[in-house]
Amino acid sequence: MPEALPSASGSLSARAAASPIRHVVFILQENRSFNNLFMGYPGATTRAFGYDGNGDRIRLHVQDLATIWDIDHSSRAFFSACDGTGKLPGTHCKMDGWNSESAGFGAPKDFAYAYTPRSEVAPYWQIAKEYVLADRTFASNLDGSFIAHQYSVAAYAARGVDFPVGAWGCEGGSQDTLATLTDERTYGPSIVACLDDPTLAGEADRAGISWRFYTGAINHDGGLWSSYQADRRIYEGPDWKADVVNPPSRFLTDVAAGKMADVTWISPTYENSDHPGLNASGGPAWVASLVDAIGESKFWKTTAIFVLWDDWGGWFDPVKPVYVDYDGLGFRVPLLIVSPYARRGYVSHVQYETASVLRFIEDTFGLAPLAAADARANDPASDAFEFHRPPRPFKMIEGSRPAGFWIQQDRQTRFLRGRPPAIFGDD
Repeated sequence: MPEALPSASGSLSARAAASPIRHVVFILQENRSFNNLFMGYPGATTRAFGYDGNGDRIRLHVQDLATIWDIDHSSRAFFSACDGTGKLPGTHCKMDGWNSESAGFGAPKDFAYAYTPRSEVAPYWQIAKEYVLADRTFASNLDGSFIAHQYSVAAYAARGVDFPVGAWGCEGGSQDTLATLTDERTYGPSIVACLDDPTLAGEADRAGISWRFYTGAINHDGGLWSSYQADRRIYEGPDWKADVVNPPSRFLTDVAAGKMADVTWISPTYENSDHPGLNASGGPAWVASLVDAIGESKFWKTTAIFVLWDDWGGWFDPVKPVYVDYDGLGFRVPLLIVSPYARRGYVSHVQYETASVLRFIEDTFGLAPLAAADARANDPASDAFEFHRPPRPFKMIEGSRPAGFWIQQDRQTRFLRGRPPAIFGDD
């Protein structure tokens, strides 16, 4: 269990009362470094070359968003890419070891030293130009998606590391185990991949705050990233059927019907995830459609939207992660912040992490921090938002698609079972 933390303070309650934000939407995309998606973005820190472990300078090449190969993004891949010089693995990174990572069949030479062409991620760039792009956001954890998704709901993962040996949650039973990390960043004893950590959903339930997690059903399209399947209290309780909603396109129909929870998470289907190895190119249009749906709804003037990529996915990035503890921080990932109160065309250089989104939610609704990560994380409220200004009208994001397109796609792929074999390390 994480160390006990203080309850919400009076100042947080005052913030909750004063804020115009009544709804927070946390959109989770997959496996991209900041440099990979926003190479050359004006005002942001990016770089067109990197170094390998031999000291050779490697110019980044253009790589399509959709690939049939994936890059290892386990803890060992983090330690390799970092090529740390400290006493513990992966500290004081030299940032020159991406050539030591592994990739799936068909990957080109220097596969990790690459960036996505701007034309393929144009909606992300348009969102950044209209709202906020944070270029010093790091994953709260140093490894891949299973742990990252626990940080997105609990700011902690019971010291777990990498991926379960079987199912990604409580449905796997007592034989489904997960390795742990020690303070020295060595591998510790295994635990069952069904966790009892406090979660934001549990805190919300106790405070009378509504929440929904939109995701694929377990063993169906995108179900690998259903975070609460690994939370025993949610999985074995009434929230599992009431508040974990399948498929993700249900969010679009709910918003159109005038329904949105106070706190919402949305994880993608495989096709719309941006995840390498899945030939996934639908992510930019999917995210644009989610933003458009909120922007055109009655909820726009009371909503903050955070779009975060859960881990670096093995892709090169030039900015050293800050060492804070045994599990973090991980490599830099993109964070987009959208709201009628978000600063326009602003590149934030404040240090954020995955748990910063939880910190914003907690501070907005007067909730206490759950663990060390959200207690330490910077809240974007004072940097990325201008709450003293009136809400500005919504501007449509080019490249989005109507809700019916995504609903039909989910109908066509809802029986896609199991985890996609092309994901390297996520199995």
